[in-house]
Amino acid sequence: MDKLSTTIRDYAWGSTTSMAELFGREASGSPEAEMWIGAHPGAPSVVEPSGLPLDAAIEADPAGTLGAEVAQRYGRLPYLLKILAAAAPLSLQVHPTLEQAAAGFAFEEANGPAIDAPDRNYKDDQHKPEMIVALTAFEALSGFRRPAEAAGAFAWLAAAVDERAAAAAAQNLTAALTAGDLAPAVALLLGDGEDVRRLATLAARAVDAAPDAAAAADASLGLLPRLAGFYPGDTGVLLALMLNLVSLRPGQAMSLPAGNIHAYLHGTGVEIMANSDNVLRGGLTPKHVDVPELLKVVRFEATEPHAVEPEQLAEGLAVYRSGFTEFDLGLLTHAAAPVTLPAGGPCAVVVVSGSLTLRAGGAELTLGPGESAFVEANDAPATAEGDAALEAYVAFTPLS
Repeated sequence: MDKLSTTIRDYAWGSTTSMAELFGREASGSPEAEMWIGAHPGAPSVVEPSGLPLDAAIEADPAGTLGAEVAQRYGRLPYLLKILAAAAPLSLQVHPTLEQAAAGFAFEEANGPAIDAPDRNYKDDQHKPEMIVALTAFEALSGFRRPAEAAGAFAWLAAAVDERAAAAAAQNLTAALTAGDLAPAVALLLGDGEDVRRLATLAARAVDAAPDAAAAADASLGLLPRLAGFYPGDTGVLLALMLNLVSLRPGQAMSLPAGNIHAYLHGTGVEIMANSDNVLRGGLTPKHVDVPELLKVVRFEATEPHAVEPEQLAEGLAVYRSGFTEFDLGLLTHAAAPVTLPAGGPCAVVVVSGSLTLRAGGAELTLGPGESAFVEANDAPATAEGDAALEAYVAFTPLS
């Protein structure tokens, strides 16, 4: 069992204050978007006091650190744990299935582009399911809503915008969605047409000019000025009208499987994902958008998003079931007696508030807000106890 030092990524969409407020420290003055706790080679946590990156420590002793089952099944730590603080919307994105990732990676390895090229789609051969647990009120877009609902929003835009070509683009989108055709509507939106790009700009202005009428027509129209303020002229602003707007309360979670198009909009949360870099973007970004590949990966079906609530296992211990084989997420709070962590394999722990004492393998480690630790499979089972303010999260792989 080891304490970890972690990297905070300074992506432009990150909040400059949320993480500092969460952990009760001074703000750095820079965006603090994501704290990474894990063995991802892009920013591995570092084992204290040795200074060894966690991925190197695992590679040196995979059976001891991961345990036989996890080492045989995955060969590496299969998840990455994060604290995420979004002050601005992240890109609209989708992740491939395991089969799609393997095929896409093999193709690009053989045919290019290079692994570090900005237009590379597949950085590895793994899928990337995710789950986010809200620490504050958290807004996101997730999955397609019913096409007929989205058609109403575009019908209002067709009547509200004041340029004929842009209005015609809105009418075409309305017709496709009225027919129930999600894929053609998305292809039209992302097809780099000048009329659609112009519609993205004019649509936000139309909503600004008549906010009450827009809200009466479709509540999602209110997103347009906000998204256009961050990403002017980006057709992803319009694609957002086709998606479900999800609002999570603190303590609620949302799982994001392969093929689900989504974007985080605002808020702070604990995110856990499979250890992969495979992202296909669909808008709200200056980064590469590969429309043909995106259309292959997206699941074109309407969904009803639902919040994942934690399952209480014992006093002081609850678990968010992700539905994925790589990870679940435990929640530790104060209990009258020590609790055993829900992992027979390795686990990563991060404290959000209060004080946590871990005991494993004959060692004891106390952590405060913003601090993290890694418990090797060799040291399991670990026990935990904390003070009345304790809120900590435990990433682990459910074993068979």
